[in-house]
Amino acid sequence: METEWTRWKRSLRDLEGLQIPRPYTSFSTAGALRRELYVFADASVKAIAAVAYIKVTSHQDQTEIGFVFGKAKLAPQPDLTIPRLELCAAVLAIEIAEMVVAEMDTTFDSITYYTDSKVVLGYIQNQSRRFYVFVHNRIQRIRQSPCSGLWKYVPTHLNPADIGSRSVTSDLLSSTTWLKGPAFLHDVSLHSPELQEVYDLIDPDTDSELRPQVVASFTHITRDVIHPQRFERFSKFSTLLTAVAHLIHVARSFARSTRDECRGWHVCRPTEEDLSKAKICIVKSVQNECYSEDLKCINSGSNIPPNSSLWKLHPILDQNQLLRVGGRIEQSDLSMNEVHPIIIPGRHHLATLLVSHYHGAVKHQGRHLTEGAIRTAGFWLVGAKRCISSLLHRCVICRRLRGKMEHQQMAALPAERLQVAPPFTYVGVDVFGPWEIVSRRTRGGVSNSKRWAVMSSCMCSRAVHIEVIEAMSTSSFISALRRFFAIRGPAKQIYSDCGTNFIGASRELEMDQSNLGFKKVEEYLATQSCTWVFNPPHASHMGGAWERMIGIARRILDCMLLEQKRSHLSHEVLATLMAEVTAIMNARPLVPVSSDPESLLILTPAMLLTLKTGSVPLPPPGSFEEAHLVREEWKQVQGLAEMFWNEWKHEYLKTLQLRHKWQGKRPNLQEGDIVLLKDNQAKRNQWPIGLISKTLPGEDGLVRKVQVEIVKDGTRKAFSRPVTEVVLLLSPKTDSVN
Repeated sequence: METEWTRWKRSLRDLEGLQIPRPYTSFSTAGALRRELYVFADASVKAIAAVAYIKVTSHQDQTEIGFVFGKAKLAPQPDLTIPRLELCAAVLAIEIAEMVVAEMDTTFDSITYYTDSKVVLGYIQNQSRRFYVFVHNRIQRIRQSPCSGLWKYVPTHLNPADIGSRSVTSDLLSSTTWLKGPAFLHDVSLHSPELQEVYDLIDPDTDSELRPQVVASFTHITRDVIHPQRFERFSKFSTLLTAVAHLIHVARSFARSTRDECRGWHVCRPTEEDLSKAKICIVKSVQNECYSEDLKCINSGSNIPPNSSLWKLHPILDQNQLLRVGGRIEQSDLSMNEVHPIIIPGRHHLATLLVSHYHGAVKHQGRHLTEGAIRTAGFWLVGAKRCISSLLHRCVICRRLRGKMEHQQMAALPAERLQVAPPFTYVGVDVFGPWEIVSRRTRGGVSNSKRWAVMSSCMCSRAVHIEVIEAMSTSSFISALRRFFAIRGPAKQIYSDCGTNFIGASRELEMDQSNLGFKKVEEYLATQSCTWVFNPPHASHMGGAWERMIGIARRILDCMLLEQKRSHLSHEVLATLMAEVTAIMNARPLVPVSSDPESLLILTPAMLLTLKTGSVPLPPPGSFEEAHLVREEWKQVQGLAEMFWNEWKHEYLKTLQLRHKWQGKRPNLQEGDIVLLKDNQAKRNQWPIGLISKTLPGEDGLVRKVQVEIVKDGTRKAFSRPVTEVVLLLSPKTDSVN
């Protein structure tokens, strides 16, 4: 590299003897007979070059050639192909010619360009094929130049621009044609230019610069209306009307007789006349397809058949050959559209577009307002009520505003409620309250605090147990469980409603949900060989077994507190009241009380818990040995337990047979369904829209729990919800977007 630099630096000394004449020719160009400009262009992988010469012919028929301007540039990009480089050199030739013409301020009789690339000559003269952007932009630059001229071919060895594109040493520059011009400009006999003036594209099938050729086919239309099948591509009536109006407008602009400024394919705002003609065209094409037989009868003057859907409408034809309703109110002062509305088949896609359009115009109100808007607009839908009701049922906005919550057939009762088991083996747990009590009395007044109650309900015997807790904390709840297990024995499974009451209480006490300590509760239950089963959030109906018991307890307690002075309510008094509530609830009948005098036994949970029939039995008369008494008491206890379970199986279980709501099966929600997620803390218009990401079917295959994903504050969140907390907006597999 250093050697080459030194050699090039020394060669610059040879430029000291280089002389370029200042005048272009020996005589003035202003008074010449003829002035011609010749520009040569060439390119190589290293550089592109262009050089310009002026040829002046005097009145004495003397001809001289003068060097005007030359320029060489490095190739724009190293990865450009040779045809692209040759094209860039041709653009450089155009720029040099424009600069020379502007600077010399003279008029040339002709401007001629030379290049040794027939590919470029084919590009410049092409009129049939389209190029990609790179070639297209440069061809347009050459064609739109004010100095455009004739392009000719010159062999490479006669092209002086070849010297600038391939470089030459400074000592040889004066002896080249770069400063003198090619010899054939002085003497035409030294070079016979090609007579060919039109150059075709070189191998257009494989040229990568050419765009694929598009073949236009001519179709002869034999009908004067648009086929209604094309209307199914549109989802809005306004879009369909605008598209047809634009089509009619463009068709008119192609007519030879039109003098409108709009011509050819263009887009402009349709006029009222265009929209009116578009509506006539749309309706006429639909009526011709659906009522062709009725139109034949009317045009022939015969009556339409009685089995036609238009029989009772007495249809007539207007001046546009549109079917309209006949009727008996022609003499009224109403408008034409009100007296004789246009007939639209209710099962056609056009009817769906009209219903959707005018349903949106009345802001998604009911069927009556929608039908009234359609009738006022001058349309009569055959079977309008069915068509409107069908669309309103599928309208996403209506579902969002007034759609009902989803539901599924009521599930079968779990085995824990239908199988014989010791009391409180399977337990439903919930917390209710709070109540204010007097915790301390001082001279300055009293100090109040709150108390809650933990309700434990046996799933099979329906017995209850209530414990009072002092705080909504993990330690208080575990203490209540310990007291419950100590009195009733350990449970096998505990069911709850996913701690929603705990969460609600924690918000009231400004506690964080993460501090509720469910892990500590689970660890304690694990030591008792007990598992905890949670229902989905916001699914209180899935915990009806204990929710119903809480409702009964509240009503009993309200009556007790009505008789009790609130100022005297203390922790001890509240605990006593809860014990009495427990006794009353456990003494309630599980089955309707019979009026049969022979059936004196009343089946209650207390019968199983205490193994008593309601009163303490008297000792048997006479004197018996202690062994006999113990044996008889044991038989009595066993007899009462067996009597309870027999009555429980034959009487109580039968009352659980029927479903009192959600009788029938409904289609399951599916993954990908778009739903509205209920939020009790917000208005319905502000409920979030989510996507069902997962379904959780039950043992019967019916989906009653789903996982919904929503985007809140830019973050994707997933929620587990019962189907009764969502509104189905759109199911991609069954619904279409309205």
